[in-house]
Amino acid sequence: MRAWVVRAGENGQRERTALDDGLLVAGWHEMGDLAGLATRDDIRNAVAAAYPDEGPYTVGNWTGQLYRFLHEIRPGDLVVLPLKSWLVAVGRVTSGYEYRPTAAEGTCHVRRVEWIVTDIDRQNIQSDLLDSMGSLLTVFELSRFGAAERVAALAEGKPDPGRPDADEFAATLTEPAKLYEEVRGRSADQPLTLSIRDFLAVWGAQRRYPATTEQIKNDLAARGLVTVPPFTEGTLDSQIAVLAGGAEPDESGASTVTRLSGSTTLSAAVQNAAHAAGLLPDEDAEPDTIAYRVNNLDSANRMPEAVRVGDSLGTAMTIMVLRGYSQLPVLDADGRLRGVVSWESIGRARMADPAADLQAATVRGQEADRSDDLLAWIGTIQQSGYVIVRDHDHKVCGLITASDLTVQFATRVRPFVLVEEIEQRMRRVVDRCIPLDRIRTVVPRGRASRVNSAANLTFGAYGHLLRVPENWAALGWAIDQEYFLRALEECRNFRNSLMHFSPDPITDEQLHPAQGLLELLRSVDPQT
Repeated sequence: MRAWVVRAGENGQRERTALDDGLLVAGWHEMGDLAGLATRDDIRNAVAAAYPDEGPYTVGNWTGQLYRFLHEIRPGDLVVLPLKSWLVAVGRVTSGYEYRPTAAEGTCHVRRVEWIVTDIDRQNIQSDLLDSMGSLLTVFELSRFGAAERVAALAEGKPDPGRPDADEFAATLTEPAKLYEEVRGRSADQPLTLSIRDFLAVWGAQRRYPATTEQIKNDLAARGLVTVPPFTEGTLDSQIAVLAGGAEPDESGASTVTRLSGSTTLSAAVQNAAHAAGLLPDEDAEPDTIAYRVNNLDSANRMPEAVRVGDSLGTAMTIMVLRGYSQLPVLDADGRLRGVVSWESIGRARMADPAADLQAATVRGQEADRSDDLLAWIGTIQQSGYVIVRDHDHKVCGLITASDLTVQFATRVRPFVLVEEIEQRMRRVVDRCIPLDRIRTVVPRGRASRVNSAANLTFGAYGHLLRVPENWAALGWAIDQEYFLRALEECRNFRNSLMHFSPDPITDEQLHPAQGLLELLRSVDPQT
């Protein structure tokens, strides 16, 4: 059994149809009946024909989603539908693909589903599973952290049981002092390891903002602690070890970090952390900065499917067709990159020699270190469609495609677009309903003359302006003033935090307050 998310449109426009009629509904209404499309190539050709203005990356992305909808989702699988109300519905798929030629636009491509529960509160779902539901794709699988079993528990009315590998001990580290004591009480060969997400939670943080990062660095330095690798590297689910880096040498003259690096009896997570010990900065070095690193993308930390030197070209081609891949890494016995095989390289090799083998079809691959600046690789990924990721031992540990970049940056842009629409709507309604002389009363006297419209106000000034009974009455909104002002203040805080750089994506749950305020503004003042 597998678990999937099938959204009801970008803004939930197909939600009512899905719930009332017991359907999973895909969009792509420009396409006709898809029932005869058996392979990815068939779907890709149909998508390209229906959307001739779209580039190869978009066509490939849409092909993958439609292939899942047509062939990978099976009767009996569980499906999750995030709702506009911020509740979540869970159902069980009961049919294969169907095409409804006379249905309303956008609701022609469907699968039948039995909705088991339609009112799960997101607060009952743990943050890692909610994060997994936050993809901007319409059709995708929930495959991480034991998702299928957890969705099944939610469908039965049980609470989310959490990740099967959840670190229950990390949950007890509720403040820095407890972390320090735990590290002090451990031997060098059994260091404290936990995810960056759990590590940040010790300081009550969810994302790596500069101010938060600086505070944590200072706290660690004051106690003589270090993290290996640095907690500024990797995704929120990457593992780090917390060490007493400032402790004096042991009898052999070795530091804690060196002993950790040389250990052969530690868990895989700790060994991976130890191998990255070379990333630790010198005591007198300039503080490292948070940046978009290659390993900030999940796919950079997920071992890709690959073939080995000596495998047949038929093996590579079989995997590429089955998985819909455009290329595959070719690795040696130690897991290091020896090249890449792609459909283009296969075609060129077979043109020169119809009996060409894997070695002949292997070409040099683009390879990035997991700690490289991601922005420096964007051009390469756009041009070649991929980059292979290696770790600090030069072993392959991930693969980033153009599709990964599209999802990553769409996730980054979404919060800014949402906040911008809220600000635009606030400006328009204030300018329309409240006279300029009253708008100027919420700014300092010396600047009042420079205020020509609501566009000159700060976001926080709207709260002061609308707290005045006369101004609130001028809007004519039949909603609760106090609740609205509270939501406006929450959105102001969200906006301010958004302006501070963090390499960590904002989740749907973190977007919830601003999204709710925008929906309210759209409802009470649709003219704007």
